[in-house]
Amino acid sequence: MSTRLKVAFGLLALVPVSAAAERFGWGDTAVFLTSAGAILPLALWLSTATEELALILGPSIGALLNAVFGNATELIIALVALRAGLVEIVKASITGTVMANLLLALGLSMLAGGLGRSEQRFQPVVARVNGSAMTLAVLAILLPSLAALSNGEGSGGDGVIGSGSESFSMFVAWVLLIVYGLTLVFSLHTHRTLYEVAEVDLTDGALGEESGPSTADHGQAQASKPALLPWLLVLIGVTVALAYESELFVGVVEAVTERIGLSALFTGVVLLPLLSGFSEYVTSVTMARKNKMDLSVSVALGATLLVALLVVPLVVLLGPRLGHPIDLRFNLYELVAVITAVVVSNLVSLDGRSDWLEGVLLLAAYVILAAGFYFQGSPAPVLPIG
Repeated sequence: MSTRLKVAFGLLALVPVSAAAERFGWGDTAVFLTSAGAILPLALWLSTATEELALILGPSIGALLNAVFGNATELIIALVALRAGLVEIVKASITGTVMANLLLALGLSMLAGGLGRSEQRFQPVVARVNGSAMTLAVLAILLPSLAALSNGEGSGGDGVIGSGSESFSMFVAWVLLIVYGLTLVFSLHTHRTLYEVAEVDLTDGALGEESGPSTADHGQAQASKPALLPWLLVLIGVTVALAYESELFVGVVEAVTERIGLSALFTGVVLLPLLSGFSEYVTSVTMARKNKMDLSVSVALGATLLVALLVVPLVVLLGPRLGHPIDLRFNLYELVAVITAVVVSNLVSLDGRSDWLEGVLLLAAYVILAAGFYFQGSPAPVLPIG
């Protein structure tokens, strides 16, 4: 068992602790902290179970499994929050997830992988394919906001959803789901060879090796694949536990964040993506340290693509069924933040090279944007006169 899984296994103790905090009324803060802490190891175990099942079931089914469950944590938390009526937080989390994956995860990976190395290389074709689809998906998400602005309507945050905006968002959601299906055909069938390098790295990472395995070790690991049933039970059990912990977290997040002075916008943009995307960040940074930048870049860009093409459409389409319709109108600052994240990450990744300074620049962009959301949602301080 790798060090990452040992730590995640130990942190699973927070699951019963959070349940006890809610059952015996230890307070909102205790429930908030323990449920948030429990979500982190559950997300890691969900990611690991998906990787192990992908290894067992073979390349084609495994890749499909990764494509479906790769962002299950984000989807579960978003649907639970939407059912609770936290529409503003869910919408803000879309912006925050794009920012976190493209700037924070990619920046941390380039910084961690570049330390001690002059530069790292990765297949630019993978970044180009993911980047093109990601840019299209993000622009499609932003179009309802641009349409609302051009019609003189509010760009979200007013709690009112017009019928035109909702219909347009529904149409965009169906288009994104179709594009998602076509990307699966592209990556799993017609252009599968483009992703072979990343798949080899993913197989090595799923084996839990601390360093790159030799050819003999790899062959031995392939000969002794893990059993299917245990990891399938882990996947089911972790998913159920994650849904339960998300219920606990969502139930107190608004009260706790308001008490400490955080706006719903900042909570959705910064806190939720850090929580739900934790496993992707760990995987991306770990692979970068192992000098497997093909996989590291694929994880960061692929996670963004999954959110834009799968999570967002499902949230929009399921919103009315959950009693809280949601559209894709965002405020101007969110539009600028998403466009900035997409443009900067594309510029950095398209040349197939990275170093620690590029990682620092991406992290600086993320910190500045996150600070902007914090101060935008906070009341202006009263300055003393004289």
